[in-house]
Amino acid sequence: MYRSIRTGSPRKPAILVGLPTQISRLPKALQELDEAHGGRISAARRSRMFNGKAGDLIIEGDDVILVGLGDREQLDQNAIRSLGGRLAGRLHQADLHAVDVQLHRTVPEQVADGDALGQALAEGIGLSNWRVDFFDGKASKNAAASGSLTLTSSDQEVRGGMRRGLILAESTNEARRISATPPNICIPSWVAQQARAAAKKTGLQCKVISFAEAVKQGMGGLVNVGKGSAHKPCMIILEHRPSRPRAGHRLVLVGKTMTYDSGGYSLKINNSMKGMKYDMNGGSAVLGAILAIARLKVPVNVTAVLPCAENLVSGEAYRPDDIITMHNGVTVEVTNTDAEGRLILGDALSWSCRKLKPTAIIDVATLTGGVVVGLGHFCAGMWCEDDGLREQVEAAAVSTGERVWQMPLWEEHRQFMQAKHADIWNSGPSRNAHPIQGAAFLSYFVDKGIPWTHLDIAGVSAVEKPDDLHVVGPTGFGVRLLAEVAARTGS
Repeated sequence: MYRSIRTGSPRKPAILVGLPTQISRLPKALQELDEAHGGRISAARRSRMFNGKAGDLIIEGDDVILVGLGDREQLDQNAIRSLGGRLAGRLHQADLHAVDVQLHRTVPEQVADGDALGQALAEGIGLSNWRVDFFDGKASKNAAASGSLTLTSSDQEVRGGMRRGLILAESTNEARRISATPPNICIPSWVAQQARAAAKKTGLQCKVISFAEAVKQGMGGLVNVGKGSAHKPCMIILEHRPSRPRAGHRLVLVGKTMTYDSGGYSLKINNSMKGMKYDMNGGSAVLGAILAIARLKVPVNVTAVLPCAENLVSGEAYRPDDIITMHNGVTVEVTNTDAEGRLILGDALSWSCRKLKPTAIIDVATLTGGVVVGLGHFCAGMWCEDDGLREQVEAAAVSTGERVWQMPLWEEHRQFMQAKHADIWNSGPSRNAHPIQGAAFLSYFVDKGIPWTHLDIAGVSAVEKPDDLHVVGPTGFGVRLLAEVAARTGS
């Protein structure tokens, strides 16, 4: 693993070129480069180890890297991103520290122009060059990160794309770092500290609503969910205010930030509490996204709102049968203290509508196990009744490879959440349409007329098996998606 990756102008970089399968001769686009490098591209192509398949990689001498692009018909930005993911470790293993990317010579523009190609490749390299090494102790057998990698290209668009890709990967990895931090360290006040430090570096405005202030403002969901812990809840607000924003757009991103979820008195059993430090992955994704938005200088007003709490058991903790009055005056009958995320999100959504007057809201949460049953680890569940916002999110999902799938939200679902002794209950009497219940609950806290998207990322926010882009642990899903939505807003 490299200690750092950046773009620059290295003196003697190795060239990176690619060929698809079923190529009988070297294409004209590479012939001049081949001659300039002593025929080493041709030599690498003739190797028995190279067939042009995705995953093929030959290093010839110290100045030519030939990679397989796979079947032309299956080549897309996701494939390029995965190529970058596989590339990082191989380059480090070969002790290479500078690469001149020339993939645009053989990747068709209809697959990805230079800008998109550079971004996807750099995202893959940056995302795969990360692991949880910040808790390695004296007994660790992991090799420490070493050296640096500098990326360049003779193509200006590719260079620009790579700069943006590395910023997005770095911001995603920051979200992953916060998600991976254990709950004995990652408590609400620690998250607030991290947000303040990040804001100082990136020029964001940061405000934290304390527990006492949340009580004064009537945030019954946030207050009750978090009051059972000695580490009291808070709500973190980060604002990106560009000097020349696109007029008429105020995007708000809300992320569920449960630093730990024991289930409360509806206690999780059978080791299902393990991994609940990841119940804040929605919040860390929103935090990473607004860092990326600030670093990329996206010309849109964007605010990140992170309701942050720890759901534990104590004499102060809330109980099933409690009735809570939320920030907007809606009363909630608690049937299950393990359906806590929607309570803190409800207050954050209501507060955002009242205080920020957004033109669009997107909330991101590891909200339900039901969405994992329904959609697995393949995509996030999406609820959005506004055609324009839905199309914007779907287009961003295609571009970033962070897939979403629309689920229904009907009036019947909202009616199903109506309770016996309060306006609504936080969990219905059966698990039918379980992930939709969560979205239906949240809809009570978004003002009518405001375009709103709910993303349930419970199945995609962490992986149990490594892939081309991720080691075991948090994926940072949503950072690149939300940053892309912001970039497309008003464009």
